Amino acid sequence: MIIVENIHKKFDGNQVLNDISFTFEPGKTNLIIGESGSGKTTLLKILIGLYDLDSGTIKYNERVFTEMKLKQKRQLRQEIGMLFQGGALFDYMTVEENIMFPLTMFTNQTEEEKLDRVNFCLNRVNLENKNHLLPSELSGGMLKRVAIARAISMNPKYLLCDEPNSGLDPKTAILIDNLIQEITQEYNITTVVNTHDMNSVMEIGEKIAFIYNGVIWWEGHKEELINSDNKQLNDFVFASELFKRLKKS
Repeated sequence: MIIVENIHKKFDGNQVLNDISFTFEPGKTNLIIGESGSGKTTLLKILIGLYDLDSGTIKYNERVFTEMKLKQKRQLRQEIGMLFQGGALFDYMTVEENIMFPLTMFTNQTEEEKLDRVNFCLNRVNLENKNHLLPSELSGGMLKRVAIARAISMNPKYLLCDEPNSGLDPKTAILIDNLIQEITQEYNITTVVNTHDMNSVMEIGEKIAFIYNGVIWWEGHKEELINSDNKQLNDFVFASELFKRLKKS
């Protein structure tokens, strides 16, 4: 569980996040949605400590992240898997080396133990025997699956995903959504997904926070989203023709 309480953040005097409070629950795909520039990416980066907040509290279960010293934060980050928007794989490393990287950095495992973990993670994302390929040899969907394999290599308690479907075709996007949800439920991970893809919201949105102008304007489940009378949420959700038709039906 990740709990954020009364989060405020400014950049150059511009209020990007204003009194954000939300609970991200374990075993669920918790989604942050909103327009570009709404503050959702800033919130995700604050959760992992890439940005400092101006005021407020972040708790990872009972541990107060915002009160930790740097060494304590580094230790906690070993429990967090991060899936970056572009995958952020090392181009010069093979698939195996990319997934093994955090294991080499943060554990004392033997080479055999690390390889076993790499193969386990590759099997979990349906990329068996792709160990020695380079990122340049992979499709967009395969790149995202390798990035997911790396994100879960340390057996994380928390998984943060920034626009995981960016640049993918609809069919591949659904596969990535389903994979993230399966892993979340299988290992009881607290997963936070930052997205503006409404197809993802309707596929895997178990708990949703809609951010509008730096404020949580609405929260709920995907079943409640279609029938909401929140104007700003409706303007965002039904911007596409598909969801306009869904609203009318």
